[in-house]
Amino acid sequence: MTGNWAEFNIGWIGNYGSRRCGPTQEKPCTRATNQTEDFELYSPSRFGMLGRPLYKPEYWDKVQQLDMWTNKEDPVMTCQPLGLPRQGPPRRIFQTENDIVFLYGQFPDAGGGYPEFRVVPTDARQHGPDASYANTYFGDTVGRWEGDTLVLDSIGFVDTTWIGRGGYFHSGEMHIVEKFRREGDAIFYDLTLEDPEVLAEPLVFPTRILRRNMGANAGLIPERGNCETTFETDAAALQIRH
Repeated sequence: MTGNWAEFNIGWIGNYGSRRCGPTQEKPCTRATNQTEDFELYSPSRFGMLGRPLYKPEYWDKVQQLDMWTNKEDPVMTCQPLGLPRQGPPRRIFQTENDIVFLYGQFPDAGGGYPEFRVVPTDARQHGPDASYANTYFGDTVGRWEGDTLVLDSIGFVDTTWIGRGGYFHSGEMHIVEKFRREGDAIFYDLTLEDPEVLAEPLVFPTRILRRNMGANAGLIPERGNCETTFETDAAALQIRH
């Protein structure tokens, strides 16, 4: 698995660049002014899917509300780590006999998100007794090999990240299984997400294909960097998605 990788097969729908002006705003309304997309519809296309998470009926209104107030409620707006699955697949991989290291690039969510890393044991160990209380952005992850497929099992997530833009929240009961299978200069990446607390059924992501990135600077992933925001103190009228 060791190498630099890039994903080229994702095509987003929607018109992310345009913004509708609010009643008190003057044109042009730029990306910095408003988040105007219906992210609840548009967001899943970032993962190559046209469907969306199916929430239990009692949570439908919450998703709508979070989507409407995405400028305020989306954790990416306050520079929080995206976590799984929103961070997407890794950009650089280092594989050893007993573990694997993933480096993630910046801006995986259309300008949101910063570089992150994971170190995952691949010796087929089980989750520890307190793993469900890990409360981390990428969860408590253990790995095993099933033939030529690397299977990662993650539990113990914080409940403050989103599955994706559009108000797609999750609970602390989220459980994610990732599968990596390499064929030549391509890695096939699959992810299945379960959250029995809020979702009516598992969310199965379409297979994403990572290809070897031979660019001269492909492996030069920047550090996370600093992020400052005034969203918490800006007027509420500017936080709502017009």
